[in-house]
Amino acid sequence: MTVTHGGGCLCGAVRYEIEGPFAPIQFCHCAQCRKAQGSAFGANVPVASADFRLVQGAESLREYRASPGKRRVFCGTCGSPLFSQRDDTPASLRLRAGTLDDGAELMPGVHLQAASKAPWWTIDNDLPRYPGVAPD
Repeated sequence: MTVTHGGGCLCGAVRYEIEGPFAPIQFCHCAQCRKAQGSAFGANVPVASADFRLVQGAESLREYRASPGKRRVFCGTCGSPLFSQRDDTPASLRLRAGTLDDGAELMPGVHLQAASKAPWWTIDNDLPRYPGVAPD
């Protein structure tokens, strides 16, 4: 049996569904994720693009490219960040965990870009952490 998870933006203009289980959450502490999320880190869930389905609000989607080859997709009405996707890896996207309706199945996974963390934030758990990206 395939499990379907729903989610969307703050105002409800954008809705999506994801089929299947979730990968562990990647907490990214880079400056771009902090600014894009307005928080100490981005909480991202890797998802296969084939498992992601937009069910409402395609016309509300906007994107911003803070760096070449990577688009950050958000709701143009309320500004909720929804996911990011790299041009060189179209088969996957990084879903913003906070946009899920029910994240009960989510599990914390790893801290990335920990060397760039906000100076006012302490990483106080035993999850693996890497100063940059995770090794292959």
